[in-house]
Amino acid sequence: MLAMAPPSPFSIAALLGLALFAAGNGGPGFVTPAAAQSTALTKAQASALAAYDKALREFKAILTQRRAQIDGRQKLPNLPGQAVYLARLKVMSTYKDLTDALPSRIGRPNKFGVPPAYFDAGIEPLIEEYGALFRIMQAPPAGAQESSTPLKDVADLGRAIARAKGLDAATADAAGRISLGLFFAETNGNQNIGNARSNKYKGSLQTGVTEDLKGRSAWAALLPRVAALDPAVAARDDKETARVGKGDQRYNHWTAVRNGLMNAHADLFALIPAIMQMLPEQIDQMKLFQLIQIIPTPTRAALASGNFAAYRISNPTVMGYLRNNSIFTFGRADRAKTSATFREILDAMWLFNDKFERARAKFEEIKAQERGRAQ
Repeated sequence: MLAMAPPSPFSIAALLGLALFAAGNGGPGFVTPAAAQSTALTKAQASALAAYDKALREFKAILTQRRAQIDGRQKLPNLPGQAVYLARLKVMSTYKDLTDALPSRIGRPNKFGVPPAYFDAGIEPLIEEYGALFRIMQAPPAGAQESSTPLKDVADLGRAIARAKGLDAATADAAGRISLGLFFAETNGNQNIGNARSNKYKGSLQTGVTEDLKGRSAWAALLPRVAALDPAVAARDDKETARVGKGDQRYNHWTAVRNGLMNAHADLFALIPAIMQMLPEQIDQMKLFQLIQIIPTPTRAALASGNFAAYRISNPTVMGYLRNNSIFTFGRADRAKTSATFREILDAMWLFNDKFERARAKFEEIKAQERGRAQ
């Protein structure tokens, strides 16, 4: 059954980077050179410029409105992040249309590593405010049970599940690294968060109640095998399960990650050796597993096809799920695409690259610490 991925803004916005908002004149703002470039433009160029300026005004307006509501302790609308998220998408998309029409508008590199054709470095403060608002809007609820070792937990669970699925220790490391990639892609590495764009998906791996329960059941079936191979993981699991008791396991970091991995990904861990051969680049491997979050049925079909990279999708609903996750979203050329191969999809997931690079680096840090303790 085709399932839509959790529309977490941290799958998108946090990829741009989050920092403190630098405000000017009491609010998010900057001076755009658009007015200075409005002369001697073709009709198409002028239209693209006007569309971008309008999108920018709307983005600034919704940021200002949400900030005022939060600071004034006003009641927020249902899904308070949705309008903010869509406004950001529109800014980036209309900017790509503008730079396509007027390449001279491509500016300097930005601090977030987004290709300059898609992002005007002058609006960095707006994106910083965007991230700051989302951190507030989807902060963990009272009573959420944190871990003091959240990244190691994710890696340990991924590796333990992979070992229980029959992988050797060395290959299981890939599962740990991939699991960390999913955690960063879904929440930017923030544990127990809510979701300002969804009333369904919550927690460290952004699962719904049904997905959480399914993962919990699958874990119970696998646990004897896990305990035989890794008693330390089983002991930690006993402790965290008792800690959460009858509460929502999505708001205990350990159980949320465990159930999320078991729900959507664990059955594919046995295929990791073949996936590594098919996609030797580690970032591509993480992207494939992220696509299991976004478009699970087509991704599994592509894996079973014998030619993953060339497998083409053309279902409008599936293309819509991709666009909801900032894949084929920016600029008219991307938005006009009615089909794509999985190689094209992987290449279009460039906003995920920074998240997966960070996950890879963190996994290497975990491995280095483990080697140090073993000496």
